[in-house]
Amino acid sequence: MHDTDHKTDEDFMGKALREAEKAAARGEIPIGAVLVIDNEVVAAAHNMRETWLDPAAHAELLVIREAAARLGRWRLQDATVYVTLEPCLMCAGAMVLARIDRLVYGCRDPKAGALGSVYDVVRDGRLNHTYRITPGIREAECRDVLQGFFEKLRIKAMK
Repeated sequence: MHDTDHKTDEDFMGKALREAEKAAARGEIPIGAVLVIDNEVVAAAHNMRETWLDPAAHAELLVIREAAARLGRWRLQDATVYVTLEPCLMCAGAMVLARIDRLVYGCRDPKAGALGSVYDVVRDGRLNHTYRITPGIREAECRDVLQGFFEKLRIKAMK
């Protein structure tokens, strides 16, 4: 691999943002995620709750499931997950169970964030695994995608 092939957190968050845009185009809350191992995207997904009528179809869970199926293993200890919004309890817990190494997220979720905003799952010393967290990557862009989506919904509801 050449140095020019090394991608940054910002590059991978850009891929998660593109997934979020796909979600918005489907009428889904625009959250996107990618799972990366050895500088390569193994899985990419966006929220599919409305489309699939599945309360667990969050972007983070979908990339974990896809990566596990592709790799033929559930332990993803060499993986970094990039997601546009701070994960909820379910997703933060799933990443503990999948043994991911690192999570990178865009903007905080003051209503349901489980990595410091409302709860702090990873810093709970009672769990058998923790992962490193890098918050705030392309934060303004991630927030803008979400706020723009909800603003359009409000305008539509007023008509």
